[in-house]
Amino acid sequence: MSKLMGFLEFQRKDTEKISIKERIKNFNEFEINLSEEEIYNQAARCIDCGVPFCHAFGCPLYNYIPDWNHLVYQKKWKEALDLLHATNNFPEFTGKVCPAPCEKSCVLDYNDKAVNIKHIELQIVDRGWENGWIKPFITNLKSGKKIAVIGSGPSGLAAAQQLVRKGHNVVVFEKSDKIGGLLRYGIPDFKLNKYYIDRRINQMLAEGVIFETEVNVGYDISAKYLTKSFDAILLALGSGKPRDLQIPGREAQGIYFAMEYLSQQNKINSGFRFQNGERISAEGKNVIVIGGGDTGSDCVGTSIRQGARKVYQVEILPKPPEKRTTNNPWPYWPYVLTTSTSHVEGCEKLWSLSAIKIEKIEHKVAGVNFASLEWTEPDNLGRRNFREIKGKEIFIKADMILLAMGFVGVEENPLYLEANIKLNQKGTIYTENFKTTSEKFFACGDAAIGPSLIVKAIAQGRKAAEVIDQYLKSK
Repeated sequence: MSKLMGFLEFQRKDTEKISIKERIKNFNEFEINLSEEEIYNQAARCIDCGVPFCHAFGCPLYNYIPDWNHLVYQKKWKEALDLLHATNNFPEFTGKVCPAPCEKSCVLDYNDKAVNIKHIELQIVDRGWENGWIKPFITNLKSGKKIAVIGSGPSGLAAAQQLVRKGHNVVVFEKSDKIGGLLRYGIPDFKLNKYYIDRRINQMLAEGVIFETEVNVGYDISAKYLTKSFDAILLALGSGKPRDLQIPGREAQGIYFAMEYLSQQNKINSGFRFQNGERISAEGKNVIVIGGGDTGSDCVGTSIRQGARKVYQVEILPKPPEKRTTNNPWPYWPYVLTTSTSHVEGCEKLWSLSAIKIEKIEHKVAGVNFASLEWTEPDNLGRRNFREIKGKEIFIKADMILLAMGFVGVEENPLYLEANIKLNQKGTIYTENFKTTSEKFFACGDAAIGPSLIVKAIAQGRKAAEVIDQYLKSK
């Protein structure tokens, strides 16, 4: 326990934010860290709860959360950092963009407010960088084995770092012009400054990882080349095939997939300049974001910063309840109404609507017709059915539509056929303990399990690295 009855003495305190009026003028981060006294008080709220659900139930990385909370309360920051890095390669990434399932399973969250785990984690790693405690880990072990990691998102980077630290030679192939995957081009800069990625890349370069950008594996290099050149190949390609909207009018101009839109703005922020006609901008437009998840929320925040006239976020599901229902008990993830920082910046959220037709004028988007839905109550397994309510269709005027309805598997790639790598019914790579149906080939992260959280991606990368290391030792 950090402090006896600390959870009674101190209330949860969240980070403050720069005012909406100021922060929507740019794409900079806008959260303000808690003061040193405030962070000690927040760490003091962590109790000796006997069974730390935050650690074993809520965190796919099994972070030692109560332990480093206690060390922070004792002002033992270096020890807290060492414990944090024992399970997580990139705590600044999770400290900024993870939805923190650990907090939702915190014992205090049962009838109070959870410990501010996510921000304590961020402050630990921030202090580590400030004090020069985070340095390249260079091993004297040299296995002589070569490993190719395909994809440089959080799972690929975590696996690469774990493998190079075990003495293997690691080459990471990335099809984009810069390393980072969705961390680089999928998450807006106002949530994750790309400086944090570059800092970790420099650490990994010093440790011996080789990065090859603008290499689209399967097209630029073949499976034959990979199997001849490497002792193991890890596919960490992500699950990048977006779910499309197959309704009349889909061919209209002004409809974009969320990742196409978000990645372009991130490239512009990094100095890239698009030619006339290539630029996707919400400036002065009515924007409809179809999809109610985090990616949709990111589209909302980006549209507002680009100067959209009006932004709607439309969700097919019904409006969630304010509090947990009986079939959604603690410590499971709460399916309740949430409001993101982008939503409060100026967005109208609409629920129980299904797009049925896109209207257009001279080939350009003019608006969307939606059917209103009525949902049944959840059954014992949480499943619901719906029906369209006749006569309650609504029309929303729009100049631009952003599709943020999730992903349906890995993108098509001739590599799978050439290497005899099978996909499963979800459209992701079939694996058994990270091994694919092809010798030498492994898969992890979203490419194997489907779209998920950054914390799961890092955990997948670390576990895959362990399996590959054992595989190479067996050879």
